[in-house]
Amino acid sequence: MADFQQRDPLSPAFWDERFARSFTPWDRGGVPLALRDFVAASAPLVTLIPGCGSAYELALLAEAGWDATAIDFSPQAVQAGKRAVGGHAERVVEADFFAWQPARPLQLIYERAFLCAMPRAMWPRVAARWAALLPAGALLAGYFFFDDAPKGPPFGIAREQLDALLQQDFECITDQPVGDSIPVFDGKERWMVWRRRA
Repeated sequence: MADFQQRDPLSPAFWDERFARSFTPWDRGGVPLALRDFVAASAPLVTLIPGCGSAYELALLAEAGWDATAIDFSPQAVQAGKRAVGGHAERVVEADFFAWQPARPLQLIYERAFLCAMPRAMWPRVAARWAALLPAGALLAGYFFFDDAPKGPPFGIAREQLDALLQQDFECITDQPVGDSIPVFDGKERWMVWRRRA
């Protein structure tokens, strides 16, 4: 384990230090299969990728004609994202998820290692923000990390906890195993799509 100065994942400096030192075990270096399949089967959606990190998914969405924005509050992560997406770099924005506002109503929020990057005490705030940003019928889709290890990040969740967090505002319409996980998530994540209730 690397010896890091920053210990608070709620601080941009925590993530800056890890990106600056290329310690990013959550970074798969590309786009996972379930998202590729989802994009191929869907009409383009106005999409937000919060906590985007290297933002590989943004390039896939943009090249498929989607109006997608990737945000991160870590300047180092934003730099990594801009490098990774090439000609779509202007869509990678340094912003705080809890303050950022979309230019157009969102139709999708893509979840990839954002919830599990947050300490568990923050989860109700994350879920409330998802619900506030998504109008009725819009989707929250992505990868959810299920684990009970006390330390993180990543901070895993139990399925009943996730249901309690989301079911007031969302209904789960897809729940599938993941076959191409990277080691840190292997056997512990599921591809899920949640639809915002009216």
